[in-house]
Amino acid sequence: MTTPTNIDPKDLQAYWAKYQDDKYVEGWASLWDNDTLPWDRGFPNPALEDTLVQRAGTIGGPIAQDGQRRKALVPGCGRGVDVLLLASFGYDAYGLECSATAVDACKKEEKENHSRYRVRDEKVGKGKVTFVLGDFFDDTWLKDIRVPRNGFDVIYDYTFFCALNPELRPKWALRHTELLSPSPAGNLICLESPRHKNPLAPGPPFASPSEAYMEHLSHPGEKISYNDKGLVNADPLREPSETGLERVAHWQPERTHAVGQDENGVIHDRVSIWRRRD
Repeated sequence: MTTPTNIDPKDLQAYWAKYQDDKYVEGWASLWDNDTLPWDRGFPNPALEDTLVQRAGTIGGPIAQDGQRRKALVPGCGRGVDVLLLASFGYDAYGLECSATAVDACKKEEKENHSRYRVRDEKVGKGKVTFVLGDFFDDTWLKDIRVPRNGFDVIYDYTFFCALNPELRPKWALRHTELLSPSPAGNLICLESPRHKNPLAPGPPFASPSEAYMEHLSHPGEKISYNDKGLVNADPLREPSETGLERVAHWQPERTHAVGQDENGVIHDRVSIWRRRD
């Protein structure tokens, strides 16, 4: 999920004022139901594709040591393009959306454009694709797809962190600790964006600097303070919590969507990979 780009910021604030806290599900579902979808890029972010190719040694391949396909999750998957990309690499890929209209759009994308997502390794083949309706913070959808907690080997978060009201970020970080497989098999891939947006500007998308990911994922479930400039009060001497995730890689991608670049083509997006500490 990312935000519509053709809505006046004042209208955007008024719209989301009606959908605070856990009502975010209703807000995004309403946008889907009213076909307000100008945030859709129509194809996967090339930074994810490059990560799957260039960082395979860190993430691990799509086939586990026991021969089973590893599971990948994309929360707030939009039209499902990233899910289809992950499946083309061989992962059993799951896309989660909060709107039935969105899930239908995902299935339509798979049916009409499956040829765009070529199998990357014929020996590995293509993984299974599953789109599911549900609330990221609720376990009902896990039961629907018969995947236990801590059952995902790869989670890809690009347009979900920035779409949520910052008040939900502690809950967002804690939820990842409940979904991600133990280390080193489980890897959370965050495409950090928009990093260059004014932190005081209204959202979604909300400004998402790297420091915010670091503080929240290092201290999942804990309230993180922000200063009057809209930035997290980062304390480099503060120890991570027992359930905190560990950042094992962080870099500037060579490619990303245009929205992650400035007017001069300078890439502001970053990619980070996180693991549980157990």
